[in-house]
Amino acid sequence: MFHVVLPTPTMGQFQKIAQQYSTKWNFPNCIGAIDEKHVRIKAPKKQWITVLQLQGLPYSMVLMAVVDAGCKFTAVDVGSYGREGDADIFLKSEIKRRIKNNTFNVPPPKALHGTDTVIPHVIVGDKAFAIHQSLMKPYPRQQSLHDASKAIYNYRLS
Repeated sequence: MFHVVLPTPTMGQFQKIAQQYSTKWNFPNCIGAIDEKHVRIKAPKKQWITVLQLQGLPYSMVLMAVVDAGCKFTAVDVGSYGREGDADIFLKSEIKRRIKNNTFNVPPPKALHGTDTVIPHVIVGDKAFAIHQSLMKPYPRQQSLHDASKAIYNYRLS
């Protein structure tokens, strides 16, 4: 597996992105939204065939991207094979490695506007991603049906 990553935004750029998310989407301390796209590729040489491909599934590579509040790419990781699950792809990604090693330039926690409540800056993803200190995902649907605050949170992520 190999990975190609766009240059990571600086901490100052992430702070501007967080302000944009707060203004445009009413989601404070958010520095990006992450998702994956499977891109079909030509089948590799026969010796690389896996059980999944033998079952007739298409070959693909995964493009994982973080976008700002205007849906512009800020970080891209390309290189995982499509046969891996979405959560596993994130866990093995260069983006995850940089977040874990504190080299992704995530700004330090900051108080919510007008309060003393300090929360970390986060990236938001869909339910396929594993929750992490810097990655938030929606509540399961059943939980959000009976809790208005969880439903509002999920709405903000969608």
